[in-house]
Amino acid sequence: MDSRSVSSSCHHALNEPYVHKVGIPPKQNLFKEFKATVKETFFHDDPLRPFKDQTRSRKLILGIQAVFPIFEWVRDYNLSKFKGDIIAGLTIASLCIPQDIGYSKLANLDPQYGLYSSFVPPLIYAFMGSSRDIAIGPVAVVSLLLGTLLQNEIDPIKNKVEYRRLAFTATFFAGITQATLGCLRLGFLIDFLSHAAIVGFMGGAAITIALQQLKGFLGIKQFTKKSDIVSVMHSVFASIEHGWNWQTILIGASFLSFLLFAKFLGKKNKKFFWVPAIAPLISVILSTFFVFITRADKQGVQIVNHIEKGINPPSVNQIYFSGDYLLKGFRIGVVAGMIALTEAIAIGRTFASMKDYQLDGNKEMVALGAMNVVGSMTSCYVATGSFSRSAVNYMAGCHTAFSNIVMSGVVFLTLEFITPLFKYTPNAILAAIIISAVLGLIDIEAAVLIWKIDKFDFVACMGAFFGVVFASVEIGLLIAVSISFAKILLQVTRPRTAILGKVPRTTVYRNIQQYPEATKVPGVLIVRVDSAIYFSNSNYIKERILRWLTDEEERLKAASLSRIQFLIVEMSPVTDIDTSGIHALEELLRSLEKRDIQLVLANPGPVVIDKLHASNFADSMGENRIFLTVADAVASCSPKLVEEV
Repeated sequence: MDSRSVSSSCHHALNEPYVHKVGIPPKQNLFKEFKATVKETFFHDDPLRPFKDQTRSRKLILGIQAVFPIFEWVRDYNLSKFKGDIIAGLTIASLCIPQDIGYSKLANLDPQYGLYSSFVPPLIYAFMGSSRDIAIGPVAVVSLLLGTLLQNEIDPIKNKVEYRRLAFTATFFAGITQATLGCLRLGFLIDFLSHAAIVGFMGGAAITIALQQLKGFLGIKQFTKKSDIVSVMHSVFASIEHGWNWQTILIGASFLSFLLFAKFLGKKNKKFFWVPAIAPLISVILSTFFVFITRADKQGVQIVNHIEKGINPPSVNQIYFSGDYLLKGFRIGVVAGMIALTEAIAIGRTFASMKDYQLDGNKEMVALGAMNVVGSMTSCYVATGSFSRSAVNYMAGCHTAFSNIVMSGVVFLTLEFITPLFKYTPNAILAAIIISAVLGLIDIEAAVLIWKIDKFDFVACMGAFFGVVFASVEIGLLIAVSISFAKILLQVTRPRTAILGKVPRTTVYRNIQQYPEATKVPGVLIVRVDSAIYFSNSNYIKERILRWLTDEEERLKAASLSRIQFLIVEMSPVTDIDTSGIHALEELLRSLEKRDIQLVLANPGPVVIDKLHASNFADSMGENRIFLTVADAVASCSPKLVEEV
């Protein structure tokens, strides 16, 4: 143990009050320090704690439960939970079936592939997922993103088979990306996409998705492949004379009104949560029956036509494991997988906090990755947690992930027996269902709150929103990520600094902007640095402190007051310092010596004080200029003021 300590006095007068010394932490073993850092970075939740002091057989059981949480909660399963899960599963199934058919169109795939993606992935997730409330399946944003990125590579109409193969390849790599992040415990990477950017991206995607549905809603046959608002609206109004079909508009508008009213009723009275959940299926049944008996399809009303019957065919042999499309599928899969992961984790954390249980983010990533890898081999495209379905699942009283199994069972029966009945389903009703579903993604209240809290966050939000609406989904995503990283870089490279003053009738020193009544100490300038000092900001911090000093000297000179003799740097917020930071302090010290001003440090943390000694900076500036508190520094450097107080 190294028991070094630093003296903390500027004046060695006999009557000087006792001042505490700044302690120096004992030297740490380099390997142990590195091990502790790695553990805190990747294993902060201590996942191996349950395995401590357990028998070998018990460890085996715990290991199985860690990979397959179903074996943990199934032990406490009872009839009451079973009833809740059955009701919830049937309810979300009634919602997912019409949504899946519509979402597959967003991905430019045949309707059955949306249903396939709500059959196999939910089964895998039910065994491996740790969330009790997430409902798994295709979602609007990921479907649109996948469809947009895929059609940039392959035409979905002219090269249907190759397009489908690339979709399965992207799904495979999306799953690999998600599972890899979970296994390597790199879940913190998804946190780099800020909440504000996600709000803007989701809102922009919702607008884009709704605009895309105008093709089916208005009965337009020739429609732009671009997703930006200018191209879409030009395509819509260019076909107003000959492209619109009034029967289609009547069907779409009628049932959209019904769906919005059902959603309003469900929000107004929580007892009617099942109304907006079952409304899409009712709409599909009624509109299909109406088209069938009136043969409106003969009048230009576009219908779904044939949906292939039967459960998921294997698709392992359709995945590109070599060739030019391998890298393209990998790139698209990584992007789609990250967005799907961000949405699912956000949804899972939301409902976990509402029910007061812990959600293991890394387990979730492994579960989501596994279900997408298996899904890619069984004709599914990227699936994730759906917010609308998860909300219905929660409101319906689900208790465990068994509700996903129930939903999957209903989808299985639909694929085996009911798909022929969807032949006369009008595209307008699918467009209405998607429009009503994505409107919930536009969170105006969240945007207003972001504006009130942080203007830079609002810029990120609006940048992502307008990027998606006026350019494309991938451009909006790129803007969202870029602004999020720009904010991080700005905060790192331009940390806050503040001048401190003494709060009256206390020994506390605080920011004079926050506490206008705080007074400056004559002859002393006190500056606080609110960040670690690294190579990225060390030069800025040094220059900013010197600018504070220059401004203060000019003010004192104009007021004919005594000049600055001491510069005290409050280092409580400085959690770390590197070599560049030490050099910046050395340059600051030399600059101050030329001005005949003494540099004083207050309360450096254990890491900082250790590095100050290791670099010999503490010796060069003088150990008697390092203090435990700002009050101690002022008391030693300006004793007359202390006596007056």
